[in-house]
Amino acid sequence: MPKHLVIVESPAKARTIERYLGDDYRVLASYGHVRDLPENPGKGKFGVDVEHGFEPEYVVADDRRKQVDAIAKAARGADTVYLATDLDREGEAIAWHVTEAARVPETKTRRVTFSEITAPAIREAFAHPRGIDRNLVDAQQARRIVDRLVGYTLSPLLGRKVRSGLSAGRVQSVAVRLVVEREREIEAFVAREYWTLRALLETAAGEPFEADVVKLEGALLEIDNGTLAEHHAETLRSLRPRVASIATKRQKRSPAPPFTTSTLQQEASRKLGFSPKRTMSVAQRLYEGVETPDGHVGLITYMRTDSVAMAGVAMGEAREVIRERYGEPYTMPKGRVYKTKSKGAQEAHESIRPTSFRRDPDSLAGHLKPEELKLYRLIWQRALASQMEARELETTTVELDAGPYGLRASATRTLFDGFSRVYTEGRDARADDDEEAEGRLPALAEGDETSVRDVETTQHFTEPPPRYTEASLVKALEDNGIGRPSTYAATISTIIDRGYVRVEDRRLHPEPVARIVTDLLVEHFGDYVDVGFTAKMEEDLDEVARGQREWVPLLQAFYPPLRERVDEVRKTTRRRDFTTEPTDEVCSLGHPMVRRLGRNGYFLACSTYPEHKETRPLPGDEPPALEGAGETCPECGQGTLVAKRGRFGPFVGCDRYPDCGYIRREGPQPPDQLPFTVECPKNQDGRLVARRARRTGNVFWGCSNYPKCDYTTNFEPLGALHDADEGPVAKRGDGALCLRCGATIELPAEGDLVGRRLPGGPPDPAAIAPPARRGGARGRSGGRSGGGTSRRRTTRSGRAATRA
Repeated sequence: MPKHLVIVESPAKARTIERYLGDDYRVLASYGHVRDLPENPGKGKFGVDVEHGFEPEYVVADDRRKQVDAIAKAARGADTVYLATDLDREGEAIAWHVTEAARVPETKTRRVTFSEITAPAIREAFAHPRGIDRNLVDAQQARRIVDRLVGYTLSPLLGRKVRSGLSAGRVQSVAVRLVVEREREIEAFVAREYWTLRALLETAAGEPFEADVVKLEGALLEIDNGTLAEHHAETLRSLRPRVASIATKRQKRSPAPPFTTSTLQQEASRKLGFSPKRTMSVAQRLYEGVETPDGHVGLITYMRTDSVAMAGVAMGEAREVIRERYGEPYTMPKGRVYKTKSKGAQEAHESIRPTSFRRDPDSLAGHLKPEELKLYRLIWQRALASQMEARELETTTVELDAGPYGLRASATRTLFDGFSRVYTEGRDARADDDEEAEGRLPALAEGDETSVRDVETTQHFTEPPPRYTEASLVKALEDNGIGRPSTYAATISTIIDRGYVRVEDRRLHPEPVARIVTDLLVEHFGDYVDVGFTAKMEEDLDEVARGQREWVPLLQAFYPPLRERVDEVRKTTRRRDFTTEPTDEVCSLGHPMVRRLGRNGYFLACSTYPEHKETRPLPGDEPPALEGAGETCPECGQGTLVAKRGRFGPFVGCDRYPDCGYIRREGPQPPDQLPFTVECPKNQDGRLVARRARRTGNVFWGCSNYPKCDYTTNFEPLGALHDADEGPVAKRGDGALCLRCGATIELPAEGDLVGRRLPGGPPDPAAIAPPARRGGARGRSGGRSGGGTSRRRTTRSGRAATRA
């Protein structure tokens, strides 16, 4: 029997670590967080006792009870319980929650951390165990409670004053504010016209080159209209510019540092088109381990970090690989050391790098999925390039005089490509891509006279600041010290999923409700959704993590003023203060109409609502002419069918709504039901039926016995069954999985699947874990945490308590 028990977050991580430990060790996965604050603590409650030291009331979810029981049973027979969860605050908190939920004696526990899952790193970690760092636990606990207090205090207020179902958050609302304020900057921007001149010159030997016209009478040339531009061009065509000076400057360009969480998300967005959420999901798999020619091994170091540091051993290996692959000229005499510049960086870990530079991307091409290979190649190239010699450039600048005009020609050439042979950093849209453009100039000397072949005039307009992309919003959050590496992707996903922001052409656009919510919060809670306040809270939490501050006094100073402000706003404001605007329109009875926000956007409504319920679309937003409009309603026989617009697009409905609910939709129809019966994996009395999500319109499959059974899945059932447990088989990417146990299923090359029993791999519950709960903490198995109702409640000290 194994003497020691090791706890990690995910089965993939468990499989990798188990290969490096002997028979004396047994490795179990907790599947992320095993307990959390209750999802539904009851009206007016938070799952936190705000009157008695902010004591949290933790619950163990039903879908984590099995893991907790297995850990508790294994721990009773083990000599030592090693907690090998991730090395950040959340990993520390998961380790502590596991010991509390499974009632593991503190005398048995040992905490081990590592930044990479390789044999040397695992051996080193287990050789130097420590205890659980309660400062880190308290910092994470304080963050969770602050987010719960903000969310559960402000969200009900938004539901009352704006629209039901809205949510607010300490970081989420600031991110939405950034997007809204950028949109308003764009709307308020007034473009300014300007013109530039570029002259095509020719030397006495007939060699052509181009020069920009930059000065007039010694001052910067500014042209604001085409007539003036053409006047200058015509004057220049008759002149003979003379070379006034020639300057040559050599420069060195150093490589970008290895990736942090933020820069990885930004670069993966620019070069691969990955969202931050997708980037972190793929990076998690690379960190936890995959099959390689060297066996099952973790390929990259820990991917939630704000440090650009690299271990000395890794720098040494990088130089060896550079020397072997590219030669001595590209090899640094010693490792290049970087210093983190981001605000509030903790630098507790290493940067993101390969666990071995000798595992080049091409050698792993047959072992990684396409998206894994793309991201690994990006990480490998960036980290290797960071230890290569600088790129050397030579820039020649020629100044020319032509009467009152000053012209400038320049060209840059690469003397030594250095790190750029492997990698160059991507640029955001509208960056100056010509800054180091290669070019050449003819042989020139001071005093040489040239002729003007032609002068090109070009019209330009100043441009507003660009809308945020997911990557540039991550950068803005990091630059302002908002959030931490573990929260960036979740924050972006939240504001998109909850309907505050939509993505068009990879740019973030605020929805109308985002403007209203931002205005309400800024007007009444401006200091709580202020960038500076949110960054200061992060600094306070950092002090808790370092043991420099107690977490309870921090909450005592934060929460009471927030509660008082919410009570005041609730009493002194009305919904129409935020959701309606006066207009010049009148209804059919002559009453003024207002512009009102509804679930599907703005519309016109009678100001006497609910006495008069007349509504109409905004001018210019009327639904298109639809077939059937004007006909008698076929359902009630009394009403007339009229064209309307809903969340799924235009449709025809009875004008007697809500007395008659008849509709005939154009565009997206209710989802087609499955042509075969699929038993619900959670409730044998139910079957899976297709449904459409209220907010996004996406199709998913849920139990027909809802709300008695709340089972849902985004994987489309195929009609086949898993031969091991009779679980329904569903499509996942190019393959399939069992909806009951999560096992990967082997699909036959051809033939009808309905009713067939198919073989599969070992069970993998993480593959079918329910999505993260609203307000819940991040799970560590693929970014998911448990759902479902809770069986048990415990206080912060771990004592069991009976649910009222």
